[in-house]
Amino acid sequence: MRFTFRPLDPPRDAALLHRWVTHPKAAFWMMRDARPADVERVYRQIAADEHHDALLGLCDGEPVFLMERYDPAHRELAGLYEPQPGDVGMHFLVAPTDTPVHGFTRAVITAVLAHLFEDPAVRRVVVEPDVRNTAVHALNAAVGFVPEREIRKPEKTALLSFCTRERFAKAVVK
Repeated sequence: MRFTFRPLDPPRDAALLHRWVTHPKAAFWMMRDARPADVERVYRQIAADEHHDALLGLCDGEPVFLMERYDPAHRELAGLYEPQPGDVGMHFLVAPTDTPVHGFTRAVITAVLAHLFEDPAVRRVVVEPDVRNTAVHALNAAVGFVPEREIRKPEKTALLSFCTRERFAKAVVK
C-alpha cells in the first residue's frame, strides 16, 4: 500500500465526499443530512481559510480517505486549551467500504501522522474526537496519542488528546 495526498478540490471531489460523510459509519463527522451542495460549500470555505485545509488521501492512486489539518489556535480549539508552538490540529475520515481490510484504518492514521510530521515545524498533533467515539480513541492510542481531558465544544463533548513526534515514532516502531 502506498499512500499519497493531494489538495482537495471542492467542485471535483464534493460528490465523492458526500457519499463518505453521509454514510452511517461517518456519524461522528456530523454531516449525515448534508446535500452535495452543502459538502461543496463547506470544503470551499475550508479551502479559502488560511488556518484550515483539506487533503484527499489516496492508496495506490485511489481516493480512500479525507484529512483535514488546522491551526488549533485559530480554529476548532481556539480558547479551549493553551496552544503551543508547533501544534497542528487534525481530522481524518476513511471512506466506507463493503470489503474492509484488517489494519487499514491504522495504516491510514499512521500515514496521516507521518505526513503531518514531515513538516519540521510540527511538534505535536492535536485531536478532539467525540468522547463517545471509542473506536477512534483506541486507534489514537495505538499511534501515540495521549488524552489530556474532556472539553465542551458547541457540537460535542470531546476528548482533547495530543501526539508528539517522539510518541508517534515510538508507537510505530513496535
